[in-house]
Amino acid sequence: MSTPGSTPPPSVADQPHPLPLANGHPISGATADAAAQWLTLLMSDEMTDSDYQCWQQWRAAHPDHERAWQHIEAMTARFRELPSTAAYKSLSPLTNPVSAGKPGSPGRRKAMGTLLWLGTAGVGSMLVSRTQTWQQTVADYRTGTGEQRAVYLADGTHIMLNTYSAIDVAFDAQHRTIRLITGDILITTHPVHTPISDPRPFIVETAEGRIRALGTRFTVSQRKGRTHVAVLEHAVEVTPAAPDRQYILPAGQQLSFTRHTLNNATTLDKQTTGWTQGQIIADNIRLGDFITDLGRYRTGLLRCDPAVAELRLSGVFPLDDTDRILETLPSVLPVRVRLRTRYWVIVEAAS
Repeated sequence: MSTPGSTPPPSVADQPHPLPLANGHPISGATADAAAQWLTLLMSDEMTDSDYQCWQQWRAAHPDHERAWQHIEAMTARFRELPSTAAYKSLSPLTNPVSAGKPGSPGRRKAMGTLLWLGTAGVGSMLVSRTQTWQQTVADYRTGTGEQRAVYLADGTHIMLNTYSAIDVAFDAQHRTIRLITGDILITTHPVHTPISDPRPFIVETAEGRIRALGTRFTVSQRKGRTHVAVLEHAVEVTPAAPDRQYILPAGQQLSFTRHTLNNATTLDKQTTGWTQGQIIADNIRLGDFITDLGRYRTGLLRCDPAVAELRLSGVFPLDDTDRILETLPSVLPVRVRLRTRYWVIVEAAS
């Protein structure tokens, strides 16, 4: 591969426009681009041992390189689902009005498409584009990586948020609405037509449609253009955004839907709701899928080598110690767990 950032970083004096900042220190745009490119490579599962050595050499070549990397790694650890170039863009709180319309590096253009940071000199105010990440940041209730949170609403509804989840709550005289921005929630409402029930409809909205509670206990998951619903008690009414079709989903069943399609309901399985008990329940699932799920509960990058992704795994794994889960894998599968950095872990074939 061509080594990112192989040319020496220009000095601050050489730069005609405001420079990106890493931990309060100005760095060159080329260094910021290189840090983003390295992170993109790390996240691609294509990094070789040779690339790894080049990456370490790049970090050691100049103090600005290490400063930029520490900044972008911290941003990625905090906002796991941000594209790497969005973390790059966080290096620069000011968008240069002179250069904004000029062609830039691919990393810079991609970053600009992800987050738009606008600064006003003198007051330092900042506006962010209304991306999902921004919506998560300003959500009424949210959780970080590995965190779960219980929320009690004024009407008596109980909501549990899983790791890296976010919701907005909007109650008015006619409706009770929960907007699930991302992640997983478990909702427990009062049964309808009881003295303590609230007559206003209780609705969960996602990007793909809406779910109306019919006096129930149910989970909703939303990510990657799909909503998944599982009903533990009573029933819900599911309505995708585009087609004029509704479906009553009873207790003990689950289904998923997009804006345009509604999949057939299936019997509820424990793997779907294991997180509500603080567990990952694996029943003969692909190791690759297991690692992807586990990665949602860990800060940093957790990857599964494609060579072992098809191995099958079963068991119940408590989520209070993800390091211990990783430590147990070599005892049940022919794999090893390699820690390349604090935030970069790879599960690969045992040597």
